[in-house]
Amino acid sequence: MAWPRAVLGGLAILALGGCGTLAPRQPPPVAVHTTDLPAAEAARRALLDARPDWSFQGRVAISKGRSGGSGRIDWQQRQDGYEVALAAPVTRQGWTLSGGAGQAARLEGLEGGPRSGGDAAQLLLQATGWEIPVEGLAAWVRGRPAAQTGGPDYQGYDAEGLPRVLQQGGWRIDYLAWYPADAGQPALPRRIEAANGDAKVRLIVDEWHLDGP
Repeated sequence: MAWPRAVLGGLAILALGGCGTLAPRQPPPVAVHTTDLPAAEAARRALLDARPDWSFQGRVAISKGRSGGSGRIDWQQRQDGYEVALAAPVTRQGWTLSGGAGQAARLEGLEGGPRSGGDAAQLLLQATGWEIPVEGLAAWVRGRPAAQTGGPDYQGYDAEGLPRVLQQGGWRIDYLAWYPADAGQPALPRRIEAANGDAKVRLIVDEWHLDGP
């Protein structure tokens, strides 16, 4: 999960201003289940399948090599359609990536105006030179493997049966904290760290919303 160079430049200014910082890192929990899918996780995924419309708001720190910074993120998902907004309040800049199955992807906020393409990952590659697994992000952020990128290479679970680590499509995703299940809503990630080579992402979700029954 990375963003265009223009985005990173704005976020770097934000980081230097001392705003949008994330919580200090803490020792990760230990993955204790590494083979069969725990019953608790199977039940959690069933609840997620019944709630395909969702959104979250949070804070994100992203880096690619020596470039990086932090800002706010707002992800809106409606079935297979998504709109992801990233904002750097200090610079008052914002960027939006939208698309979905059967829809053209659109990247707004770039110098020179919006860009569109039939594939979000290819659009980002052409606009930024970076190869980003856009299709996998909607699944990973909810703590589950992505169906579009093939089966996961590795999955590990914590003592509660919740995902602890996922390796898929060249990325390693660590789930470091969770919001507990409550009032019919399944447990959802609160703090995530992901890495693929020198591309790194730290995400703290401040608020989840699941639509539906």
